Amino acid sequence: MGRYCFFSLRLHFLFGKNLERATRIVDLGGVKKICGEPSGRSIFQVMGESRRKEEYFCFPEHFCACYSYFYDVVNRGEQLCCKHQLAARLAEALGTCVEVKVPDKELALMFSSL
Repeated sequence: MGRYCFFSLRLHFLFGKNLERATRIVDLGGVKKICGEPSGRSIFQVMGESRRKEEYFCFPEHFCACYSYFYDVVNRGEQLCCKHQLAARLAEALGTCVEVKVPDKELALMFSSL
């Protein structure tokens, strides 16, 4: 078994079904990193998989506005993170997220909508 396969198995063990879903989101270019200027603060906007094509704001290590985050991560504690958080982490690590720059005032409005 190669090193890549072993690493992949570890990721699947940690993230389960969310790993495949997150990689699909990344492959479709569904991760935006919205950066405020001049502060440099940021939030991720990640597309959902439903037919409604919803997008969710998230902080990869702390929060996501999706239902699964509250149900599977916070309430039941069954997942380490939701697929949107994982997709944001993967896209940032791979350098594939679309970066959108907005004024800090606009970013503050996005934060207040959470």
